Amino acid sequence: MSAVQGSRASGSSAGGGRGGGGGRRGGVLGARRWTAAVFLLPALLLLGALVVYPIVFSVYRSLFDASGDGFVGLGNYGAMFSDDGIRTALRNNVVWVVVAPTVSTVLGLVFAVLTERIRWGTAFKLIVFMPMAISMLAAGIIFRLVYDQDPERGVANAVWVGIHDTFADPAPFPGARPRPGSVLAPSGGGGFATRSAVRAGSAVNLPLVAVQPGDVRGARPAAVAGARPGRVTGTVWLDFTRGGGGRPGVVDGNEKALAGLTVEAVRGGRVVASATTAADGTYVLPAGADGARLRLPAADFAEAYGGVEWLGPALVTPAIIGSYVWMWAGFAMVLIAAGLAGVPRELLEAARVDGAGEWQVFRRITVPLLAPVLVVVLVTLMINVLKIFDLVYIIAPGSSIRSANVLALQLFQSSFGTDVDEGLGSAIAVFLLLLVLPVMYVNLRRIRKERRR
Repeated sequence: MSAVQGSRASGSSAGGGRGGGGGRRGGVLGARRWTAAVFLLPALLLLGALVVYPIVFSVYRSLFDASGDGFVGLGNYGAMFSDDGIRTALRNNVVWVVVAPTVSTVLGLVFAVLTERIRWGTAFKLIVFMPMAISMLAAGIIFRLVYDQDPERGVANAVWVGIHDTFADPAPFPGARPRPGSVLAPSGGGGFATRSAVRAGSAVNLPLVAVQPGDVRGARPAAVAGARPGRVTGTVWLDFTRGGGGRPGVVDGNEKALAGLTVEAVRGGRVVASATTAADGTYVLPAGADGARLRLPAADFAEAYGGVEWLGPALVTPAIIGSYVWMWAGFAMVLIAAGLAGVPRELLEAARVDGAGEWQVFRRITVPLLAPVLVVVLVTLMINVLKIFDLVYIIAPGSSIRSANVLALQLFQSSFGTDVDEGLGSAIAVFLLLLVLPVMYVNLRRIRKERRR
C-alpha cells in the first residue's frame, strides 16, 4: 500500500515537472514573439507610413477631381487614356521597356564573355562600370552636351560631321550671294545664273557678297580675266573692300578672289561645260559654252553640314535610351560576369573538344546556363525603366519634351507642373504601380524557385 502511494507520488511529481517544463517553454516562445514584434514594429511603422499609406491615399485621390472635392470615380483613368500627351508617354514607355533592358543586357553579356579572354579585362570592366557611379542628374547634363546640335560643342555631332565631311566636300563659300543688280539672279534650288546667255570671246565677271571672313582668310587678291578668242572667261570675287572706297561690280586691287567655285554653262537645262575658279578667282570655259547661261550651282553656297538633330522630335527617345544604356550596360555586365564565373569550365572545354565552334558554345551552353542571371538583369532593368524620369526631364529640350514624354514625367507634370491636377497625377501613379506589379510577381516567383533548389 505504501509502495503504491509512493509510486503515485513519484508519478505525480514527474508529471508536475513536465507540466512546469511546458509552461517555461510556452513562456520563452511568448517572450520571443514579443521581442520579435518589438524589433519589427519600427520597420512596420515605416513601411506603413512610406509605402502602404501613399498607395492607399493615391488610389483614393485618383477617384476625385483636381480640387479634391468632387468625386469622379474612374473619370481620371478615362481622361488618362484619352489625353494625347499621356498616350505618347505610354507608347514611349513601351519602347523603353522593350529596347533599353534588352540592349543593356545584350551588351552586358557580350562584354562579360569577351573580357574573359583579354588581358586587361578587369580594367575594361572597371571603365564600363564607372558610369554607374554617376547620378542620373549628372549623366543627363553630360548627354545634353553630347547631343548638342552645334558640332563645336556636341561630341556626337562633331564625330558625325567629321565622318560626313570625309566623304562629302563642304561648300567653299556657304551663305554667299550675288551683289544686288549684278548679272546674276537666283536660278532656283539655291543656285544663281546669269540673266542672259554669254558669248565666246567675252569676259563675264561674277561678283559675290556675304562671304564669311574666315572663308577668305589667306585668299589671294582677285585678278581681272582677259577676254580670249573662242573661250568664255571671267572672275568670281568678293566684291567688297574693307574700309570702303571700292567700286561695285569692278575688281578692285584689294578685293579677294573666290577660289574653288564651280562655274557651269547651261543650255536647254543641260550642263554643257564647267570649270573651277583658280586661286586668283579666274575661270575659263571652252567654246561649247557659247550661247549658254552661266550658273553657280547651289553646292557652292550650301550651308555647312550641321549634323543630326539628336534631340529633335524624331530621335529624342532613342538618344535618351542611348544615354541610359551607357549607364546601365556596366551593371548588366558585372552581374552576368559573376554568373559566368560559376559556369563549369569542363562543359565548355568538352564542347570544344567535341568540335563545337565558339558561337555554338556561346549559344548552346553559355547562354542557357546564364539564363537565370539574364532574367534577373532583364527584370531589374524593366522595373527601373518603368520609373525613368530624370534622364528624360534633363536631356529633352523644351521643343521635344512632348515627343520624349514618359509616364513618370507625365506624373510629375500633372502633379506639380503648370496645370496641376492631383487626381489625374494619382491615377497615373496607380497605373504605374499596376504596370510594375506583374514584373515584381515574376521576380518573386523566380526567387521562390531558387530557394526551393
